[in-house]
Amino acid sequence: MNGFVDNYFSELKKIFDKMNSKNIEEITDVIYKAYENQRNIFILGNGGSASTASHFACDLGKGTLSRVYDKNEKRFRVISLTDNAATISAYANDLSFDDIFVQQLRNLVHRGDIVIAITGSGNSKNVLKAMEYAKDAGAVTVGMLGFDGGKVKQFLDKYVIVPSNHYGRVEDLHIILEHLITDYLRNKIKESK
Repeated sequence: MNGFVDNYFSELKKIFDKMNSKNIEEITDVIYKAYENQRNIFILGNGGSASTASHFACDLGKGTLSRVYDKNEKRFRVISLTDNAATISAYANDLSFDDIFVQQLRNLVHRGDIVIAITGSGNSKNVLKAMEYAKDAGAVTVGMLGFDGGKVKQFLDKYVIVPSNHYGRVEDLHIILEHLITDYLRNKIKESK
């Protein structure tokens, strides 16, 4: 077991070292500008990426607060599109699973809002449809990607790629990125007060 554990961590470090930190900074700046300008942030993904989308929305919405009971404290306006089981299953059943995110965006997204896709392959039809719609609607489109980024890259303004074809390692590093971004923003907001 020890060799397996050491190898797993070693592989994660190699992948992390290949990532472009400038791209991480650019994504973080986009999210901070959304906070400053009170723009909505929508986050989406499938499977493990759905969990990360939900986690990211929670961390931005709650984890960046320093005075949770202060009604005057500025907050992130953030929604995970993966969290409403009734809405997702209704669109999947009545239309198609490919429509579960795009139909929610049709109800909610405005020009200047942020839409973040978290995806391993970057090729899921529901992610592609959502990000194409978001781009056409004038939203700022962001991606946390894996593999080579996939087809979704063409619809993104900013993105970071975890350069691995191993879904588990891609998902591991996406959750680390989510925590890194949230931690940085929490400190930046605190220092700006």
